Amino acid sequence: MRKKGKADVVLLPNTLDHYQERVTRMLETERYGEAMETLEFLLGCEGQDERRRQEWNTLLEWLRVAFPGGARDAYGNEAVLAGEEPEDEAQALRRRTMEKQREDAGYERELLSRAIGEPLTERGQIALEQLAYLENPETDLEIIRWLESAELHPLLQFRVLQTLRRRGASGTVRLPRGGATLELEIERTPSSPDDFPPAAADVLERVAAQTDNGDPSTFYFARELWIQFLMSAYGTSDYDSLVRGEENELDAWAAALHAHASETLEGGGRAEEIREAYGITGELRFRFERAERSLRAFSRRSGGR
Repeated sequence: MRKKGKADVVLLPNTLDHYQERVTRMLETERYGEAMETLEFLLGCEGQDERRRQEWNTLLEWLRVAFPGGARDAYGNEAVLAGEEPEDEAQALRRRTMEKQREDAGYERELLSRAIGEPLTERGQIALEQLAYLENPETDLEIIRWLESAELHPLLQFRVLQTLRRRGASGTVRLPRGGATLELEIERTPSSPDDFPPAAADVLERVAAQTDNGDPSTFYFARELWIQFLMSAYGTSDYDSLVRGEENELDAWAAALHAHASETLEGGGRAEEIREAYGITGELRFRFERAERSLRAFSRRSGGR
Protein backbone atom coordinates (compact mmCIF):
# COMPACT_ATOMS: atom_id res chain seq x y z
CA MET A 1 0.00 0.00 0.00
CA ARG A 2 1.36 3.41 -0.88
CA LYS A 3 1.80 5.72 2.08
CA LYS A 4 1.03 9.40 1.84
CA GLY A 5 2.69 12.13 3.84
CA LYS A 6 1.36 12.57 7.35
CA ALA A 7 -1.53 14.97 7.79
CA ASP A 8 -1.73 15.77 4.08
CA VAL A 9 -4.91 13.72 3.54
CA VAL A 10 -8.33 14.42 5.02
CA LEU A 11 -10.69 11.42 5.17
CA LEU A 12 -14.45 11.95 4.89
CA PRO A 13 -16.86 10.05 7.19
CA ASN A 14 -17.95 7.53 4.54
CA THR A 15 -14.30 6.90 3.66
CA LEU A 16 -13.49 6.33 7.33
CA ASP A 17 -16.24 3.72 7.54
CA HIS A 18 -14.86 2.02 4.44
CA TYR A 19 -11.39 1.82 5.95
CA GLN A 20 -12.79 0.60 9.26
CA GLU A 21 -14.45 -2.32 7.45
CA ARG A 22 -11.24 -3.04 5.50
CA VAL A 23 -9.13 -3.18 8.64
CA THR A 24 -11.67 -5.46 10.30
CA ARG A 25 -11.59 -7.87 7.32
CA MET A 26 -7.78 -7.84 7.33
CA LEU A 27 -7.67 -8.81 10.98
CA GLU A 28 -10.33 -11.48 10.56
CA THR A 29 -8.36 -13.04 7.70
CA GLU A 30 -5.02 -12.68 9.53
CA ARG A 31 -3.60 -10.23 6.95
CA TYR A 32 -1.64 -8.50 9.69
CA GLY A 33 1.02 -6.91 7.52
CA GLU A 34 -1.54 -5.14 5.37
CA ALA A 35 -3.47 -4.13 8.48
CA MET A 36 -0.38 -2.52 10.00
CA GLU A 37 0.33 -0.52 6.84
CA THR A 38 -3.30 0.59 6.61
CA LEU A 39 -3.43 1.69 10.24
CA GLU A 40 -0.17 3.63 9.88
CA PHE A 41 -1.64 5.39 6.85
CA LEU A 42 -4.90 6.19 8.66
CA LEU A 43 -3.16 7.61 11.71
CA GLY A 44 -1.26 9.98 9.44
CA CYS A 45 -4.49 11.41 8.03
CA GLU A 46 -6.89 14.03 9.30
CA GLY A 47 -10.65 13.75 9.71
CA GLN A 48 -11.23 10.93 12.20
CA ASP A 49 -12.59 11.62 15.69
CA GLU A 50 -10.51 11.00 18.79
CA ARG A 51 -12.37 7.82 19.71
CA ARG A 52 -11.63 6.23 16.36
CA ARG A 53 -8.04 7.44 16.42
CA GLN A 54 -7.49 5.86 19.83
CA GLU A 55 -9.03 2.60 18.63
CA TRP A 56 -6.75 2.47 15.59
CA ASN A 57 -3.71 3.38 17.65
CA THR A 58 -4.50 0.59 20.14
CA LEU A 59 -4.80 -1.93 17.31
CA LEU A 60 -1.53 -0.79 15.79
CA GLU A 61 0.29 -0.99 19.12
CA TRP A 62 -1.03 -4.51 19.61
CA LEU A 63 0.23 -5.52 16.17
CA ARG A 64 3.62 -3.93 16.85
CA VAL A 65 3.95 -6.02 20.02
CA ALA A 66 3.03 -9.15 18.07
CA PHE A 67 5.36 -8.27 15.17
CA PRO A 68 8.32 -6.22 16.44
CA GLY A 69 9.79 -6.12 12.93
CA GLY A 70 6.78 -4.19 11.66
CA ALA A 71 4.71 -4.95 8.58
CA ARG A 72 7.61 -6.81 6.95
CA ASP A 73 7.73 -9.17 9.96
CA ALA A 74 3.98 -9.68 9.73
CA TYR A 75 4.10 -10.48 6.00
CA GLY A 76 6.83 -13.02 6.71
CA ASN A 77 4.70 -14.65 9.40
CA GLU A 78 1.75 -14.90 7.03
CA ALA A 79 3.94 -16.63 4.46
CA VAL A 80 5.20 -19.17 7.00
CA LEU A 81 1.65 -19.98 8.14
CA ALA A 82 0.67 -20.50 4.50
CA GLY A 83 3.57 -22.92 3.99
CA GLU A 84 5.45 -20.47 1.80
CA GLU A 85 8.87 -18.87 1.98
CA PRO A 86 8.82 -15.40 3.60
CA GLU A 87 9.11 -12.58 1.09
CA ASP A 88 12.22 -10.49 0.79
CA GLU A 89 11.89 -6.75 0.13
CA ALA A 90 11.95 -7.12 -3.65
CA GLN A 91 9.26 -9.81 -3.59
CA ALA A 92 7.07 -7.73 -1.31
CA LEU A 93 7.48 -4.66 -3.51
CA ARG A 94 6.61 -6.68 -6.61
CA ARG A 95 3.50 -8.17 -5.02
CA ARG A 96 2.24 -4.82 -3.78
CA THR A 97 2.94 -3.18 -7.13
CA MET A 98 0.98 -5.84 -8.98
CA GLU A 99 -1.90 -5.56 -6.51
CA LYS A 100 -2.01 -1.80 -6.98
CA GLN A 101 -1.94 -2.18 -10.76
CA ARG A 102 -4.92 -4.55 -10.60
CA GLU A 103 -6.83 -2.01 -8.49
CA ASP A 104 -5.89 1.00 -10.62
CA ALA A 105 -5.30 0.70 -14.38
CA GLY A 106 -3.54 4.09 -14.36
CA TYR A 107 -1.02 3.10 -11.73
CA GLU A 108 1.83 2.45 -14.17
CA ARG A 109 1.32 5.92 -15.65
CA GLU A 110 1.38 7.39 -12.14
CA LEU A 111 4.66 5.62 -11.36
CA LEU A 112 6.20 6.82 -14.62
CA SER A 113 5.24 10.42 -13.90
CA ARG A 114 6.71 10.17 -10.42
CA ALA A 115 9.97 8.59 -11.61
CA ILE A 116 10.50 11.26 -14.27
CA GLY A 117 9.26 14.17 -12.18
CA GLU A 118 11.10 13.28 -8.95
CA PRO A 119 14.07 11.18 -10.12
CA LEU A 120 16.40 12.01 -7.22
CA THR A 121 13.90 11.65 -4.37
CA GLU A 122 13.18 8.44 -2.46
CA ARG A 123 9.67 8.41 -3.95
CA GLY A 124 11.09 8.65 -7.46
CA GLN A 125 13.61 5.88 -6.84
CA ILE A 126 10.96 3.55 -5.45
CA ALA A 127 8.70 4.32 -8.42
CA LEU A 128 11.56 3.37 -10.75
CA GLU A 129 11.96 0.06 -8.91
CA GLN A 130 8.23 -0.60 -9.15
CA LEU A 131 8.19 0.09 -12.89
CA ALA A 132 10.50 -2.90 -13.33
CA TYR A 133 7.57 -5.18 -12.43
CA LEU A 134 5.13 -3.76 -14.99
CA GLU A 135 5.20 -4.24 -18.75
CA ASN A 136 3.25 -1.78 -20.88
CA PRO A 137 5.40 -1.36 -24.07
CA GLU A 138 4.39 2.30 -24.32
CA THR A 139 6.04 2.88 -20.94
CA ASP A 140 9.29 1.44 -22.34
CA LEU A 141 9.22 4.00 -25.13
CA GLU A 142 8.58 6.88 -22.75
CA ILE A 143 11.39 5.79 -20.43
CA ILE A 144 13.78 5.59 -23.40
CA ARG A 145 12.73 9.04 -24.62
CA TRP A 146 13.41 10.43 -21.14
CA LEU A 147 16.76 8.68 -20.94
CA GLU A 148 17.91 9.92 -24.34
CA SER A 149 16.63 13.50 -24.10
CA ALA A 150 17.86 14.55 -20.63
CA GLU A 151 21.45 14.38 -19.41
CA LEU A 152 20.78 12.60 -16.14
CA HIS A 153 23.37 11.82 -13.49
CA PRO A 154 25.36 8.74 -14.66
CA LEU A 155 24.15 6.67 -11.69
CA LEU A 156 20.55 7.49 -12.52
CA GLN A 157 21.16 6.66 -16.19
CA PHE A 158 22.41 3.24 -15.14
CA ARG A 159 19.47 2.58 -12.83
CA VAL A 160 17.04 3.51 -15.60
CA LEU A 161 18.85 1.09 -17.92
CA GLN A 162 18.46 -1.61 -15.27
CA THR A 163 14.74 -0.88 -15.05
CA LEU A 164 14.39 -1.24 -18.81
CA ARG A 165 16.25 -4.55 -18.79
CA ARG A 166 14.12 -5.92 -15.96
CA ARG A 167 11.01 -4.90 -17.90
CA GLY A 168 12.27 -7.04 -20.80
CA ALA A 169 13.08 -4.14 -23.13
CA SER A 170 15.87 -4.50 -25.67
CA GLY A 171 17.70 -2.48 -28.30
CA THR A 172 20.20 0.36 -28.32
CA VAL A 173 19.84 3.59 -26.38
CA ARG A 174 21.92 6.75 -26.88
CA LEU A 175 22.79 8.49 -23.65
CA PRO A 176 24.08 12.08 -23.55
CA ARG A 177 27.17 12.21 -21.36
CA GLY A 178 29.40 15.27 -21.04
CA GLY A 179 28.98 16.45 -24.63
CA ALA A 180 29.39 12.95 -26.05
CA THR A 181 26.93 10.13 -26.71
CA LEU A 182 27.15 6.60 -25.30
CA GLU A 183 25.46 3.86 -27.33
CA LEU A 184 24.46 0.99 -25.06
CA GLU A 185 22.42 -2.18 -25.49
CA ILE A 186 19.69 -2.45 -22.87
CA GLU A 187 19.83 -6.24 -22.62
CA ARG A 188 23.56 -6.21 -21.74
CA THR A 189 23.11 -3.94 -18.71
CA PRO A 190 24.29 -5.69 -15.52
CA SER A 191 21.22 -6.30 -13.38
CA SER A 192 23.22 -6.69 -10.14
CA PRO A 193 26.83 -6.18 -8.94
CA ASP A 194 27.52 -9.86 -9.63
CA ASP A 195 26.73 -9.32 -13.31
CA PHE A 196 29.70 -7.05 -13.93
CA PRO A 197 32.64 -8.68 -15.75
CA PRO A 198 35.14 -10.71 -13.64
CA ALA A 199 37.71 -7.89 -13.84
CA ALA A 200 35.49 -5.77 -11.59
CA ALA A 201 35.60 -8.41 -8.85
CA ASP A 202 39.34 -8.91 -9.41
CA VAL A 203 39.98 -5.29 -8.44
CA LEU A 204 38.12 -5.76 -5.16
CA GLU A 205 40.01 -8.98 -4.44
CA ARG A 206 43.28 -7.09 -4.75
CA VAL A 207 42.07 -4.42 -2.34
CA ALA A 208 40.78 -7.07 0.07
CA ALA A 209 44.20 -8.73 0.13
CA GLN A 210 45.76 -5.44 1.26
CA THR A 211 43.12 -4.36 3.77
CA ASP A 212 41.28 -7.31 5.33
CA ASN A 213 43.71 -7.99 8.18
CA GLY A 214 44.68 -4.50 9.27
CA ASP A 215 42.14 -2.14 7.74
CA PRO A 216 38.74 -3.78 7.13
CA SER A 217 36.78 -0.51 7.36
CA THR A 218 38.66 0.83 4.33
CA PHE A 219 37.72 -2.26 2.34
CA TYR A 220 34.03 -1.98 3.22
CA PHE A 221 34.01 1.63 2.09
CA ALA A 222 36.04 0.82 -1.04
CA ARG A 223 33.60 -1.93 -1.99
CA GLU A 224 30.59 0.39 -1.87
CA LEU A 225 32.50 3.11 -3.71
CA TRP A 226 33.58 0.64 -6.39
CA ILE A 227 30.09 -0.64 -7.10
CA GLN A 228 28.78 2.91 -7.42
CA PHE A 229 31.68 3.87 -9.65
CA LEU A 230 31.15 0.88 -11.95
CA MET A 231 27.50 1.83 -12.44
CA SER A 232 28.45 5.44 -13.13
CA ALA A 233 31.28 4.53 -15.54
CA TYR A 234 29.33 1.84 -17.42
CA GLY A 235 29.86 2.20 -21.16
CA THR A 236 32.68 4.75 -20.91
CA SER A 237 36.34 4.39 -21.95
CA ASP A 238 37.27 3.92 -18.28
CA TYR A 239 34.91 0.98 -18.05
CA ASP A 240 36.11 -0.51 -21.33
CA SER A 241 39.78 -0.35 -20.30
CA LEU A 242 38.97 -1.95 -16.98
CA VAL A 243 36.90 -4.89 -18.24
CA ARG A 244 39.62 -5.95 -20.68
CA GLY A 245 41.19 -7.34 -17.54
CA GLU A 246 44.91 -6.74 -18.16
CA GLU A 247 46.83 -7.48 -14.97
CA ASN A 248 48.65 -4.14 -14.90
CA GLU A 249 45.40 -2.26 -15.48
CA LEU A 250 43.69 -4.10 -12.62
CA ASP A 251 46.63 -3.36 -10.29
CA ALA A 252 46.41 0.34 -11.16
CA TRP A 253 42.65 0.46 -10.52
CA ALA A 254 42.98 -1.46 -7.24
CA ALA A 255 45.72 0.86 -5.98
CA ALA A 256 43.74 3.94 -7.01
CA LEU A 257 40.59 2.63 -5.32
CA HIS A 258 42.49 1.81 -2.13
CA ALA A 259 44.23 5.19 -2.10
CA HIS A 260 41.03 7.13 -2.73
CA ALA A 261 39.11 5.21 -0.06
CA SER A 262 41.95 5.70 2.43
CA GLU A 263 42.16 9.42 1.71
CA THR A 264 38.41 9.85 2.04
CA LEU A 265 38.27 8.07 5.40
CA GLU A 266 41.59 9.10 6.95
CA GLY A 267 42.98 12.05 5.01
CA GLY A 268 46.20 12.02 2.97
CA GLY A 269 49.62 10.65 3.76
CA ARG A 270 49.46 7.00 2.69
CA ALA A 271 49.50 7.31 -1.10
CA GLU A 272 53.14 6.33 -1.54
CA GLU A 273 52.80 3.37 0.82
CA ILE A 274 49.73 2.13 -1.04
CA ARG A 275 51.36 2.49 -4.46
CA GLU A 276 54.32 0.42 -3.27
CA ALA A 277 52.01 -2.30 -1.93
CA TYR A 278 50.50 -2.74 -5.40
CA GLY A 279 53.80 -2.43 -7.28
CA ILE A 280 52.87 0.83 -8.99
CA THR A 281 56.06 1.95 -10.72
CA GLY A 282 57.10 3.21 -14.14
CA GLU A 283 54.29 3.13 -16.73
CA LEU A 284 51.86 1.90 -14.10
CA ARG A 285 52.16 5.25 -12.30
CA PHE A 286 50.44 6.91 -15.27
CA ARG A 287 47.62 4.33 -15.26
CA PHE A 288 47.25 4.72 -11.50
CA GLU A 289 46.93 8.50 -11.74
CA ARG A 290 44.40 8.24 -14.57
CA ALA A 291 42.29 5.81 -12.52
CA GLU A 292 42.55 8.00 -9.44
CA ARG A 293 41.40 11.07 -11.40
CA SER A 294 38.36 9.15 -12.60
CA LEU A 295 37.48 8.06 -9.06
CA ARG A 296 37.90 11.61 -7.75
CA ALA A 297 35.71 12.99 -10.52
CA PHE A 298 33.02 10.46 -9.71
CA SER A 299 33.12 11.35 -6.01
CA ARG A 300 32.79 15.06 -6.79
CA ARG A 301 29.76 14.46 -9.04
CA SER A 302 28.17 12.31 -6.36
CA GLY A 303 28.72 14.83 -3.58
CA GLY A 304 31.73 13.15 -2.02
CA ARG A 305 35.19 14.59 -1.47
